[in-house]
Amino acid sequence: MIIVHGIIPLRADTRDQALAMARRMAEATQTEPGCIAYEFYVGLGDPNRLLLFQEWESMEALMAHFETPHMDEFMRELPHVVAGEIQTRRFAVQTVDDERETSAVAPPRVIH
Repeated sequence: MIIVHGIIPLRADTRDQALAMARRMAEATQTEPGCIAYEFYVGLGDPNRLLLFQEWESMEALMAHFETPHMDEFMRELPHVVAGEIQTRRFAVQTVDDERETSAVAPPRVIH
């Protein structure tokens, strides 16, 4: 599984436009093969900061996402609404679904 986390600083004067773009992008992306989750959130501490959370079944699914028309449109419009540097991080994670694997994982330790 691939997880992508992003932080997008928004210009206050284009915030509504950015939120509309995010809604369109999320709706279109959530129908893509291999997309587990694709959501935008508004930062509680800063309403002009948009947080992006994505989950993908594979790197191939994520790479296919970059080739979609809605991604192309989003990337063309994005420079008009951002206020600063966009930060993204990508993580490859392994999920533990098998009970045998789960029992082999040590329980969390509380350190005082």
